[in-house]
Amino acid sequence: QVQLVESGGGLVQPGGSLRLSCAASGNIFNIHTMSWYRQTPGKQREFVAHITRSHDAYYTDSVKGRFTISRDNAINMGYLEMNSLKPEDTAVYYCNVEVQTKSERGRVQDFWGQGTQVTVSS
Repeated sequence: QVQLVESGGGLVQPGGSLRLSCAASGNIFNIHTMSWYRQTPGKQREFVAHITRSHDAYYTDSVKGRFTISRDNAINMGYLEMNSLKPEDTAVYYCNVEVQTKSERGRVQDFWGQGTQVTVSS
């Protein structure tokens, strides 16, 4: 119904920057919240940031001041600008959206991307 494709991950040195992108496509009527989560082996997936349709943004404390979430409603894209990266930011990053689909406008559904690996290492 709804496909999410993340891109922009990779290997970066501590202090470096990366920009993740999330492209949403498919049976979309309206995207409410767009979020980023991350997960490392053996740990639960954790919230990183989310942004509402009106561009109100929220961050987990560990990334405040370093990460910036944004979105382009016209093209159903989400972004996560990551600066001053630290080794502890190493994880698979997942995009999540809350969507009203064209075929089921009466409810909001959750969709996840496949994830993109971010590795911060010297």
